[in-house]
Formats: sequence, structure tokens, C-alpha cells
Amino acid sequence: MQHDTPSLSIKVRSALFFVLYNLAGIIYSFFCVIVGFWLPMRPRHRFINQWTHLTMWLDRHLNGVKVQLEGARNLPDSPCVVLSNHQSSWETFFLQTLICPQTTVVKRELLWIPFFGWGLALLNPIRIDRSKGNAALKSLLKQGKERLQQGLPVVIFPEGTRQLPGTIGRFNHGGTMLACQAGVPVVAISSNSGDCWPKGTWIRYPGTITVRISPPIGTEGKKAQQVTAEVQQWIQEHYPG
Repeated sequence: MQHDTPSLSIKVRSALFFVLYNLAGIIYSFFCVIVGFWLPMRPRHRFINQWTHLTMWLDRHLNGVKVQLEGARNLPDSPCVVLSNHQSSWETFFLQTLICPQTTVVKRELLWIPFFGWGLALLNPIRIDRSKGNAALKSLLKQGKERLQQGLPVVIFPEGTRQLPGTIGRFNHGGTMLACQAGVPVVAISSNSGDCWPKGTWIRYPGTITVRISPPIGTEGKKAQQVTAEVQQWIQEHYPG
């Protein structure tokens, strides 16, 4: 979606959102470090996610961003690997509110960011060093299996980087390899978050973000490449717009 030059109202609302959500994140991170450290993992997720819920509330009331969720009942109660297309940081927030607790795959550098990284580290994400190549993949598979055995779904963005609205990038096979080796299903998620939260700018546009969730995709007897193709096809065919 191509946007016109943002109006003064959109700029003011976006600036206010940016200030409030960052300020809330800085303040809340101190409580997370003090309180969250002592909580068991599942209550810890819910406690830390209060900031994420606040962010979504601010986004709805300040930026005018609505969410249309389709297929929420498709999320299984048992562990699975969730693969989502990636257009903005919006889905990293929203999926935390939709699937809690969960574990995500993050670049280890994110954990070094003051305040934000502190809270993220408390959620015990899967840390990888992308510069390590095959070693990073082995680390993903090892840590991912451990989290799945603990009953946690693993959320991965297989494109690896944010894409422009309306485009789907090349998918890597790490997430589907994990699912195939662990013997768990895959759930695909397709959204158009970049229409409201375009990358490379602090401006947030009003509108509706549609999130579509696939039925579980079985992995038994399949190779990772086959499952990746199924996931990518589903996301492309069900892309909103």
C-alpha cells in the first residue's frame, strides 16, 4: 500500500505513541528485572507481556490501528512451530499477546539493547548468532527442541528480515527443520502489518491489520523443504489484500 504524505494529525499521534510506548517500556523494564526474575517462566511471560498489551492498546487508541483476526481457533493447545511473514515490529508485539507463553528466535544482539533487551532476556528466547552459519542452525534446532519439550510454541519469522507490504520474501528452512525433527505441526500466519507500520519510519498509519492463521500443517514423513513450500504457499494465497 502506498501512503500519501502523512497529515499533521497522523504525525502528532505517531510521535505521541512513540514517546509513550518507549517511556512505558523503560519504566516497566525496571519492574520486570526486579519482579520478573523471581517469577516462574509462565507467570513471568504474562507479567512482562503487560507492556506488550499496553503497546497494542496505545496503537489502537492513538494510531487508529484495528485488528481483524481470522483462524485463532487453529492454534493447537500442544507445542508447535509458528511461522509468520514479517513486515514490521508490529507482529512481534501482537503475537506475544496472541500466543502466551511462547519462545521466539532472536539475534543475540537484541539482548544487549538497554531496557528492551533486559525484558526480552527474561523470556529466555532462542539466541542465535547469524554470522555463525551452520552453527547458528544447530543452535536453533537444539534450543528449539528444548523449548518444545517444555511445552512452549516456537515463533519464527522465516524471511529473516522485514519485507515491503504486498511482498513475501524467500523463506529459510530452519523453522520447518525444527518442526520435522521434533515431530510437531507448523502453523502459518499471514498479515499485512506493513500497511499500518511501514518499516524505516516512526509514522504509524490508521487502518486495519488482518491476521490469518492456518490450520496445523503436519510434518510427519515430510522433508523440511516440502513443509516450507506448503507454508509459503499458504501465506501467499491468504495474504490480506
